[in-house]
Amino acid sequence: MGTERHSADGGRVFDAEGLWWSLPPGPLNAITDVPGVKVGHATIREGSARTGVTAILPHAGDLFRRKVVAGAATLNGFGKSAGLMQLEELGEIETPILLTNTMAVPACAAALTRMAIEANPGIGRGAPSLNALVMECNDGILNDMQALPVTEAHVRAAVGAAGVEVAQGTVGAGTGMRTFGMAGGIGTASRIVRTMGAEFSLGALVLSNFGAREELRVLGRRIAPPGGAEGGTDKGSIIIVMATDAPMGSRQLNRLARRASAGLGRLGSFLAHGSGDVAVAFTTANQIDAASERAVEPIRRLSESAMDAFFLAAVEAVEESVLHALWFAEAAPGYDGTILPALRDILGE
Repeated sequence: MGTERHSADGGRVFDAEGLWWSLPPGPLNAITDVPGVKVGHATIREGSARTGVTAILPHAGDLFRRKVVAGAATLNGFGKSAGLMQLEELGEIETPILLTNTMAVPACAAALTRMAIEANPGIGRGAPSLNALVMECNDGILNDMQALPVTEAHVRAAVGAAGVEVAQGTVGAGTGMRTFGMAGGIGTASRIVRTMGAEFSLGALVLSNFGAREELRVLGRRIAPPGGAEGGTDKGSIIIVMATDAPMGSRQLNRLARRASAGLGRLGSFLAHGSGDVAVAFTTANQIDAASERAVEPIRRLSESAMDAFFLAAVEAVEESVLHALWFAEAAPGYDGTILPALRDILGE
């Protein structure tokens, strides 16, 4: 899953085990293949804490001043994210995107707000207020969420550590997450999209915490690792963030975000009652100058005829991102001794 190469026949991409994808990955096979996008983690394994923060930076500048156009899709609204309502209304992102555990959302939002005020002292005092974007999954199987270990220092550390190399698996916000009954967490992948004579990048990053073990499928093949059935439960959540350098409008990005559900379906998810599944998509191509006083803003927009190629890229990137979250995750004891098995260990056995 991390060793893709071009085939000599048909232009498909194979890994070392003969699995294939329709579209080629970018050089890093990560969301950071989209130019300007960076990712950082802060991992907490202290006392009863098994959690952390993952930060996604759409660009290296001041997001409050240079917002990015975005869209979102609530696939199943069993969640406690912050900032989605305004994102859906205005189609903009104006802070780094933070991922964390459910009960750390307020701390992360407060930290983003303080950091933005430091860079823009007028926020809330003449300038507009801030829409901090924080999304979450419940890592209570391994992490003692009542300990409330996430602090502003962890947010600053995750943002400060952001770069193009993305650690995956049980790291950052993914430290205590569970996927298909096994250790899960952070996964990422990318696709190169060539359409109508143009070439773009699309990347995905997931915080994966969902799925019933007996439902797991890998490229259409049902996989049932040892460990017994879980009665069809698909409780948990997944947060999906997609980035592209293609010039899309917010409506097109909404459409792109909705395609994440097809990637989850390929893996065996049925978006169960207790699963909070949210997808956000943004473009680095259309940035909004908050100081502009123009009545009409020039916004480039991809041709609708080109969208199919991006829909396929989104489905593949989301699917492979979840597989990477499983592949790179490591088994470790939770706060009460619970251990989620790692997929690599199971396959090794």
